[in-house]
Amino acid sequence: MDKLQAMATFVRIVEAQSFSKAAETLSMPRSSVTTMIKRLERHLGTALLRRSTRTLSLTDAGERYYASCRAILSGIAQAENELATDATTPRGRVRADMPGVIGRALVLPRLREFAQRFPDIELVLGLSDRPADLIYDGIDCVIRSGILADSTLIARRLGQLRWITCASPRYLKEHGEPETVAALGAHQTVNYISNATGRPLDWRFNVEGDNLAMTMQSRLAVNETDAYLQCGLEGLGLIQLSEFVAAPYLQTGRLKEILASARCSPVPISIVYPSGRNSSAATKVFVEWITAIFEQNDLGWGEKSA
Repeated sequence: MDKLQAMATFVRIVEAQSFSKAAETLSMPRSSVTTMIKRLERHLGTALLRRSTRTLSLTDAGERYYASCRAILSGIAQAENELATDATTPRGRVRADMPGVIGRALVLPRLREFAQRFPDIELVLGLSDRPADLIYDGIDCVIRSGILADSTLIARRLGQLRWITCASPRYLKEHGEPETVAALGAHQTVNYISNATGRPLDWRFNVEGDNLAMTMQSRLAVNETDAYLQCGLEGLGLIQLSEFVAAPYLQTGRLKEILASARCSPVPISIVYPSGRNSSAATKVFVEWITAIFEQNDLGWGEKSA
C-alpha cells in the first residue's frame, strides 16, 4: 500500500464528504477508493469513517488521523513549492572548491556581482591546491584540471591550460638559458609537489611532435602555487606553470619564457558536479556563472594533472 496516496485519498474523501465525489476528483474508480480506505483502516487497526447510505462522518480516531494527514500533506506541498521557487529564484548553500589561484584571480573579484544576482544563495568557497572529494567533503562542485576519470559526476569543460617554462632574469644571468630540453639537466629547477600524491609533478614538453613527461631533480620543492611562483621570481630555479599565471610577470620582465618551441599540449580544465537530479538549482546557477567567467576571459590554469 502506498501510504502517502492512501492519506491523500482519505483526506479527499473527508473533504468531499463522499467516496464517489472523491473518486471522481482523483480520476479513480470508486471501488479502488473504497478498497484503499479499507486497507488503510486495516493497516492502522482502527476505523476512520462511519458510513451509511446517506451520511459519512469521522470516528474519533479518524478526526485525529485527518488532522495529522492534513499537516503532513501540507508540509509536502510546501516543500515542493519551495523547490519549484528555487528553480526560478535559486536559494540555499553552495560549497565549491577550486585552486587558490583561480579563486583569488578570477572568482573573488566577481563575488559582488554574484551576490547581487543571487541574494538568496550562501556561497562557501574552498581555495586550496588540495584536491577535494565531492562526496567525502560534502562539496557541491569543484574545478579540476587534467583528464578526468570516468564517474557518475558531470564534468563541464571550462577551457584548457597552456603550460610554459619560465625563469627570472636574475637566474638566467647567473646560470644562462637552456637552449634545448636535453640541457635542463645542467640547470636548477623548482618542483611542485602534488597534494594528491605527495610526489613532484612531471615537467611536460613536446619535442618534434612527441609528448615528454620528465621527472626533474630538484633541491627545492613546494606544494602551493603562489609559493611556487615566488620561488621562480626570486631566481631559485626554473619553474613550469600556467601561461595566465605567468602573463603579468612576463609583461613586466620579471619572468622570461624559455623553451617556447617545446611547449606541451594544452591540458583541459573542468568544473565537476553531480548529475542534474542530484544537483540543486543554486549549484547549477553557480556552475553557469563560473562557465561564463571563463568564456569572458578565455582563461585556464591549475595543477598539471587532476
